[in-house]
Amino acid sequence: MIDIEVLHRVAQTLAERKEASPESSYVSSLFHKGTDAICKKVAEEAAETIMAAKDKDMLHLVWEVTDLWFHSMILLAHHGLSVDDVLAEFRRREGVSGIDEKNSRTAK
Repeated sequence: MIDIEVLHRVAQTLAERKEASPESSYVSSLFHKGTDAICKKVAEEAAETIMAAKDKDMLHLVWEVTDLWFHSMILLAHHGLSVDDVLAEFRRREGVSGIDEKNSRTAK
């Protein structure tokens, strides 16, 4: 089970960094660089996650997924969203066929 509280603590730290000086932290510097820089970092972490999986390096895979989640949380925060928004979507999709869920998005 995911320790939801650790995700909330990370989200709180991200919120605090959002208003900080870009010279004070890595996260703050990403927020100040904007969407393109944050998206580039998410893409980089996604690629590293794929490479770790293909290499069958399980510890490295966990590290890279953690980096991917972290940078995805930065992207969410940048757009005024949070881990709670993602969790609500997981709850909405729970028990719904992947095929049915995908079809419901393309039908809109």
